[in-house]
Amino acid sequence: MKHETLAPPVTPETPHESAEKHVTGRADYTDDLVLPQGALHAYLGLSTITHGRIRSMDLDAVRAAPGVIDVLTAADIPGKNDVSPIGKNDDPILADGKVMFHGQPVFAVIAETREQARRAARLAKIDYEPLPHVLDPVAALEAGGGLAVPGMTLRRGDPQAALPKAPRRIDGRFVIGGQDHFYLETQIALAIPGEDDEVVIFTSTQHPTEVQHMVAHALGVPANAVVVNVRRMGGGFGGKETQMNLFCCVAAVAAKKWHRAVKLRPDRDDDMIATGKRHDFVVDYSIGFDEAGRILAVEGDWYARCGFSADLSMAVTDRALFHADNAYFYPDVEVRSHPLRTNTVSNTAFRGFGGPQGVIVAERIIEEIAYATGQDTLAVRKANLYRNGQLTPYHQPVEDMILPRIFAELEESCDYARRRQAVLDWNARMQAAGGPIRKGIALTPVKFGISFTATHFNQAGALVHIYTDGSIQLNHGGCEMGQGLHTKIAQIVAEAFSVGLDRIKVTKTTTEKVPNTSATAASSGTDLNGMAALDAANQIKRRLVDFLCTAKDATPEEIRFVPDHVVVRDETIPFSKVIEMAYLSRVQLWAAGFYATPKIHWNRAEGRGRPFYYYAYGAACSEVSVDTLTGEYVIERTDVLHDVGRSINPALDKGQVEGAFVQGTGWLTSEELWWDKEGRLRTHAPSTYKIPLASDRPKVFNVKLAEWSENKERTIKRSKAVGEPPFMLGISVFEAIGHAVASVADYRECPRLDAPATPERVLMAVERLRGGPPALRGA
Repeated sequence: MKHETLAPPVTPETPHESAEKHVTGRADYTDDLVLPQGALHAYLGLSTITHGRIRSMDLDAVRAAPGVIDVLTAADIPGKNDVSPIGKNDDPILADGKVMFHGQPVFAVIAETREQARRAARLAKIDYEPLPHVLDPVAALEAGGGLAVPGMTLRRGDPQAALPKAPRRIDGRFVIGGQDHFYLETQIALAIPGEDDEVVIFTSTQHPTEVQHMVAHALGVPANAVVVNVRRMGGGFGGKETQMNLFCCVAAVAAKKWHRAVKLRPDRDDDMIATGKRHDFVVDYSIGFDEAGRILAVEGDWYARCGFSADLSMAVTDRALFHADNAYFYPDVEVRSHPLRTNTVSNTAFRGFGGPQGVIVAERIIEEIAYATGQDTLAVRKANLYRNGQLTPYHQPVEDMILPRIFAELEESCDYARRRQAVLDWNARMQAAGGPIRKGIALTPVKFGISFTATHFNQAGALVHIYTDGSIQLNHGGCEMGQGLHTKIAQIVAEAFSVGLDRIKVTKTTTEKVPNTSATAASSGTDLNGMAALDAANQIKRRLVDFLCTAKDATPEEIRFVPDHVVVRDETIPFSKVIEMAYLSRVQLWAAGFYATPKIHWNRAEGRGRPFYYYAYGAACSEVSVDTLTGEYVIERTDVLHDVGRSINPALDKGQVEGAFVQGTGWLTSEELWWDKEGRLRTHAPSTYKIPLASDRPKVFNVKLAEWSENKERTIKRSKAVGEPPFMLGISVFEAIGHAVASVADYRECPRLDAPATPERVLMAVERLRGGPPALRGA
């Protein structure tokens, strides 16, 4: 029989379950699915103004275009015309009487082919009454613009009293840019109508349950009528947590209206124009410190561009404040968020979920203090690191601080002290000789809280089936977007039963099998779903042990699961034989597992609690070369030491660290979003929006995991989350660029680079520190 020989052990370095299919093109994405006979295609008609009332819509030319079946408008939505994830009723599927940003979906064309629908969408004649618009947080603030959601305040101590008493004080402003997700697979949905009120959705989403709810609301049917399926995504990064809802609703409404399958996939340009991005912030900060560089007090305001609707802005801006301290203790602190409504697309989740916009301000504070006191930024970082027992601004004690060891190991392995002196010597020679190339080096940490800050999302389910031939089918609530989640969960179940991975098939994520799932987000996919899958496996395992105790007159201690077999005293039975025996004896061979994260609680009104189960840590050292004549730069070398606890799969975890670092570097260097004065996004294609290329990675890139680390909390296999924390290691590149720029003024002044540090901004910072012409300084 198959599987009778000893199976190879499940190794931590197991390759991604779809890796071969990815590189050979055999991996099926939503766009690869064979369409049912008679399938139609939808395309969105987008608004051409930024803010205004719709006086009239002439869609006759659209309806008369070749291949067009009809047009959907807000009036055609049978249920609720809203996809707000927090129920604010401020996020219409299709604009109804008013448009709030340039590129807002106003109608949808339904046609025989996608190209026919796309071309017809351009024929609409819409008469608008233009209204005033605000585009950025500062303009919204100055115009007295309202909040998209309520802000939050975190406070500990009395910073207002401590700041005036501090020996040194600095006030500053930091402009932090947003970021487009630029997933390789754009938003997509395929809706297939069923009997009565039923509809099945195939889509690329991080949150199938939310899609289920939104489609049900739009159709005016119960959630049990809607099935949402996700096999894999071609990237998500947070951009498919809520933004997919609109596309699925349009496809579903059209499918039910015309009783034919409907597929909707936008072009890259329209995807970038119509979907939300990372929140950009303007941050005003005040810091008090002593001559030794120790932080005494911090006060700050985070003004966020949220866009026209709430989306997830409350949680994103909250997390920015949660990470405003990064790894540093602020004795007296008050930080406040201001999620401002603007006439731009509604910003949304993005890897780090506001955390990076908090962490980078903490690093700016360190930078300010270091240049003001004439110290190495690393020395100031070390002096202000949390010690175990100290409280964060949200009153959660830090209990697992391991950054001192990470710092010590990384400093030694990357030869920081010698290389920093070499950088200083190089810059001194360039200063003396008038050379244009300056170098910079920086070593920065990250402390990132793991858990959904909305406590109820910290739960997961899984379903494990064992069939009579010994094969195992595994389903869980997490979504695969390239990160290797399915591989890790399969490893966990394989190890539980001591079988080879070839026995296990992870099936598509579907609301039919595991209900009420949380989004695959907040770096929690393995933590939550891994524990749920292990719970299901252990239930079946206990039943098998009980059965064998009865069948073989054994005790539980006499039963052991070994590779592909079960040992009962001195008898070794193939795993598949055990399953067959159990089935014939009517033993239940499936189980539903569940997990809810313990210990966490949060009171937003009071700004107190334990929103995070644990922290993940890491550090990166980056060295750059900057051309002071052009502002261009090169990343010469980066060394990373990152904490993932006891890694379930080091190969996958290293890949996540590398990818997160590069994406974080892109956010802070080349990826610039730009709207013109009319509110039109001009960086809406690869020609104008620049993500990092392979040639932009560090010339030397050394990535190591802290193999000695083990999660002190009871997580799956004592591992730690890895998706988001290493994103912030890219800040080391931003800080290294700042160090190179600061050399032109002999490191006496903080360069105060805004993000992203494009070559233009770098050049203007260089000229500002040199006292050059105002035009070159950006003045």
